Amino acid sequence: MHGSYLRFPRDLPTAGKLVVVSLRVRRFVGRQESCPRKTFVEQVPGLTRRFNRRTERLRSTLVSVGLALAGRPAPEYRTPSGRRSAGTPC
Repeated sequence: MHGSYLRFPRDLPTAGKLVVVSLRVRRFVGRQESCPRKTFVEQVPGLTRRFNRRTERLRSTLVSVGLALAGRPAPEYRTPSGRRSAGTPC
C-alpha cells in the first residue's frame, strides 16, 4: 500500500437532509514495470467509479431525470433535495 486519502462523493439527500459521505480509499503501487500506471486507487463497488465525484445512486438518478426530460427545460422541476433547479427564478 502506498497511502490513502479521503474522498467526499456527493449523494442524494435523505429525508430532506444533506448527506455527507466521507470515504477513505487506499492507493496501491503497481509492481509491473511494463504498466504505465504506477499507482492504483481502490474503488467501492456500487458506490464509486473512477474519476466520479458522485455516488452511483446520485448518478443514476440524474441520468433518469435527464432521460425523462429529453433535453427540454423543466421550469417546475425540483431537485431531489426539494430545491428548484438552476435556471428557474426564485
